[in-house]
Amino acid sequence: MTSADAGSATVDWEALREVARDAMTRAYAPYSGYRVGVAARVDDGRIISGCNVENASYGISLCAECGLVSQLHNSGGGRLTHFTCVDGRGEILVPCGRCRQLLFEFGGPDLLLETPAGILPLSEMLPQAFGPGHLTQ
Repeated sequence: MTSADAGSATVDWEALREVARDAMTRAYAPYSGYRVGVAARVDDGRIISGCNVENASYGISLCAECGLVSQLHNSGGGRLTHFTCVDGRGEILVPCGRCRQLLFEFGGPDLLLETPAGILPLSEMLPQAFGPGHLTQ
């Protein structure tokens, strides 16, 4: 059993995915029509979620992961431990590179991600990641 398998055994991934699907229904995506919802478990057991929010000035649109991190800090902080992302059909979606970097900041290399290939640690999805520790070197 890998560390990813061990960590995933304690989490109901289907329930986490349902929270992400619910968040996705509140996405604001009038321009692309591409709705995204995310959900994560925090190290203290809380479940948080987020959805994408588009803007007519496309460059300032907010991804669902940005909303999730905002909710993380607004609800008391902590570290992300388990994460899932769904598209407008409710199917598992892999976060883009920018969002993986955002997740690394708040979950680190051991954050478990639900992917179409199974549960993987963020270290496999973002190898050799740049993080806060590099700023002190």
